[in-house]
Amino acid sequence: MLEVKNLTFKVNENGVERSIVKDISFTVENGEMLVITGPNGGGKSTLAKVLMGIEKADAGQIILDGEDISGYDIDHRAKAGIGFAFQQPPRFKGMTVDRLLSLAAGEPLPEQVACRMLSSVGLCAKEYLKREIDGTLSGGEMKRIEIATVLAKSHKLCIFDEPEAGIDLWSFSMLIQQFERIHEKKDQMLILISHQERIIRMADRIMVIDDGRIKNIGPREEVLPTLLKEEPSCTCMDQQA
Repeated sequence: MLEVKNLTFKVNENGVERSIVKDISFTVENGEMLVITGPNGGGKSTLAKVLMGIEKADAGQIILDGEDISGYDIDHRAKAGIGFAFQQPPRFKGMTVDRLLSLAAGEPLPEQVACRMLSSVGLCAKEYLKREIDGTLSGGEMKRIEIATVLAKSHKLCIFDEPEAGIDLWSFSMLIQQFERIHEKKDQMLILISHQERIIRMADRIMVIDDGRIKNIGPREEVLPTLLKEEPSCTCMDQQA
């Protein structure tokens, strides 16, 4: 179980302090899928980075299965069982795709296993195993490879920041199938940040964040009708290849 208590994150812009995440509290039950949505610039991605330890909270607690990880850095949070997929994945010149997948899994992966992981996110596997994680890969290819690295290892909690961004419809459909398989097993908590209706409809619960605060949170069947009425943009999908 994930417990987030009074989480706050601030930035200093030209000498002026501004709160990006404002006293947010919520829980995610074991096996639950929570989809976080809301207007752009509302603090969703920042919240995800604070949960992963990429950004350091100014106040509040993060408790994972009874363990207070609030003071842990990103490495220790990963060891504690959190996986994270960036909205804009980093590139690693000199690092091959198969090597990255093995590092993510924590052990050398047989070629057939690495190929299966890449195929699951819509990549023609053998063409990519020895490719470098550099500027020769498109944004969509990078996004799919990073999602594969998260899926390479079982986690207590997986966080995906707008997994639909920059991928084509066919790959998106395969990605949806992956999320469905993970969710059916009920052995990992999932937090997905998304504006895409198909992903939002998969949620057990939906949390709407606006201006750094929780505007609404509850079961999908309660929140979704209001969300679709107020935020018709959530039905859109970035179809960029």
